[in-house]
Amino acid sequence: MTSRFVGVAGLPRAGSTLLCQLLAEHPEMHSEGHSSPLCNALLATRRSISDDQFFLSQLDAQADITYAHLKSAMQGFLSGWHAGHGKPVVVDKNRAWLHCIEFLLHLDPSAKLLVPIRELGQIYGSIEAQHQKTILIDFIDHLADLDRFGRADQLFAKDKAIGAPLSSIEAVQDLPQAIKSRLYFVKFEDLMAQPAQTMAAVYAWLGVAPHRIDPAKLVVRAHESDSHYRNKYLHRQHAQVVPPGPHTIPPRIQEHIEHACAWYYAWFYPKR
Repeated sequence: MTSRFVGVAGLPRAGSTLLCQLLAEHPEMHSEGHSSPLCNALLATRRSISDDQFFLSQLDAQADITYAHLKSAMQGFLSGWHAGHGKPVVVDKNRAWLHCIEFLLHLDPSAKLLVPIRELGQIYGSIEAQHQKTILIDFIDHLADLDRFGRADQLFAKDKAIGAPLSSIEAVQDLPQAIKSRLYFVKFEDLMAQPAQTMAAVYAWLGVAPHRIDPAKLVVRAHESDSHYRNKYLHRQHAQVVPPGPHTIPPRIQEHIEHACAWYYAWFYPKR
């Protein structure tokens, strides 16, 4: 059985771990919950084969057939990664899926992508709060020596933890409507305030049977390595949905974020 593919890609600290946990509650869905190397492996294959002289020579000899071989092999890798679970839908979490959504849909035109989002000041606040708890350990990209404003500014840079996936979200405006229709944005605030209703809408969009979760009784599964991220970005699962308290953001930082990302607030939080 070939499973329908659902990717999860979005902003950090926006509920992707919880979303995958809730997706796994559905009997038709296989969701391991932690980030997967599948996307990275496919992109690495593209880079490698594009530099392979033997492959390039085959393109000279029979371009259509060779390209078809490559596509078939990549499709097999995509479908085979999660083989054996026996469920109609498979969920794969990796923030890069949104960046390469056209690549994914070329391999699997039926694929869909869930994109968790959250008010940006609270994303920064969540990361900063965790940093203050682990302040003796630096970030992977060495942000600990910066002041709070400088750290916030760097986190939103285009190659950093918030800025990179945020750039992928901004780039959605340039995609054809047919591709945009494969994307579903899941607000963290909705997931916290109305988890059962939010997931009912997600399940409906995915085309699976109706299923009502119990937000107070969830299955806790293995989470990905937090030490890999120097414990700055936690991925813990819990037995129930518990909304976090709001983070207090310095006004100068909040204003800077809202000004720099005005397009984001216009799209997703227009009443702020």
